[in-house]
Amino acid sequence: MIDKPDPLLGMHPQALNLWQRRAEVISSNLANADTPGFLARDVDFRKALMAATGAQDGNQLAMAATESGHIGGNPAFAGADANQLAYRVATQPSMDGNTVDTQVEQAQFAGNAIHYQASLSFITAQIKMMRTAITGGSS
Repeated sequence: MIDKPDPLLGMHPQALNLWQRRAEVISSNLANADTPGFLARDVDFRKALMAATGAQDGNQLAMAATESGHIGGNPAFAGADANQLAYRVATQPSMDGNTVDTQVEQAQFAGNAIHYQASLSFITAQIKMMRTAITGGSS
């Protein structure tokens, strides 16, 4: 996994990892739609991406750490926060305690797939642009 944003690709490699993780969580929700007592989960994408990239709220820069023991300098702590899942708020409670709404989950899955494809398309375009710059326009 890439720890820092690449100057050329930006946050898109980290975003791909988070979109993939979110797709897995949503798929798990859909697979357990008929499981009594199952609570739907989701990834807070904004919070997880800020943790993965080391960004702060607003326009503030992240604190620079020159040693792994410095406060905020250990990426393992940021990654641990990013992997915590939140429970999805039930829109329509069921009698068996299951909070999965298949229509909501399918819509979230479709939106997530679009975001994943957009990040992947951006990375592909950047790689094509680099290839064109290196080869001078000849394929």
